[in-house]
Amino acid sequence: MSTITVTAPAKVNLHLEVLGLRPDGFHELAMVMQSIDLADQLTFQNRADAQVVLSCDDPSLSLGDDNLIVRAARLLRDRSGFSELGATIHLSKRIPIGAGLAGGSSDGAATLVGLNTLWGLGNSRQQLEAAAADLGSDMPFCVSGGRQLCFGRGERLEPCSAASTSLAVLLVKNPAVSVSTPWAYQRCKELQGATYLSGEEAFELRRQTLRTARWLNQPSASCPPPLRNDLQQVVEPEVEAVQQALALLRTLPDSLAVAMSGSGPSCFALMENMEACHQARDQLAEGFFAAGLQAWCCALQPNGVTVQVE
Repeated sequence: MSTITVTAPAKVNLHLEVLGLRPDGFHELAMVMQSIDLADQLTFQNRADAQVVLSCDDPSLSLGDDNLIVRAARLLRDRSGFSELGATIHLSKRIPIGAGLAGGSSDGAATLVGLNTLWGLGNSRQQLEAAAADLGSDMPFCVSGGRQLCFGRGERLEPCSAASTSLAVLLVKNPAVSVSTPWAYQRCKELQGATYLSGEEAFELRRQTLRTARWLNQPSASCPPPLRNDLQQVVEPEVEAVQQALALLRTLPDSLAVAMSGSGPSCFALMENMEACHQARDQLAEGFFAAGLQAWCCALQPNGVTVQVE
């Protein structure tokens, strides 16, 4: 096969609950992640010189050893036992960088899936998710995507029903602003640590409450996700771009709920359908422009990365 093309969708958090601290120092989370159709695209071509050569149409993105695409490619090659494997990779970047949308994680997951196909390694989805967990907390979700419960650091996955939904999200972000995920969690610990739960039994009670939420398996306009993001409580007061985005989205009379995604600064309004989403974007276009915000109308989608062989 000459070229593999992989679509790597972004995600939003329909629920992000910080439960407490784990023995390893990470935060224990209870989340529902949802793939959306805002996506990057990666192409992969074989090379036999053990080199991983990455290019991108966004010059601001690092192409070095810190890039999750490069790290994922090298991890998969090292675990394959075939040291001569290499690839030329091109990334067409559409997901904003540093946005709380798992763009980097989705690109890393797409690399694992794409190179697994290109190199004919035969790893299962479960094996790819296990490899992804060694690279980032959001990356295992991005492999299969859709709508899933995500526990632990985010790497413990429980898929939800694949039932389709007409719901859409109006997504907004200031392209000049990013939020450090480690900073957001550290700030959460400083401000809310006294109220953290403690111990596996308490964590499991909260997980079970989320598993039985009425909206989880078939969210709709009549039973929408209420949207919760514990990081929003600490990020919003300190990041003006988040304040501006949420203030504008909260003026929409037809939104079902409004929240920040991940550690921000992307924010979104949940809308009944794509028609309502486009109307809302048009309604707020002047306000978005004045605040320096970009806006996207996105459908919820039932899967994560997808592969096309040419």
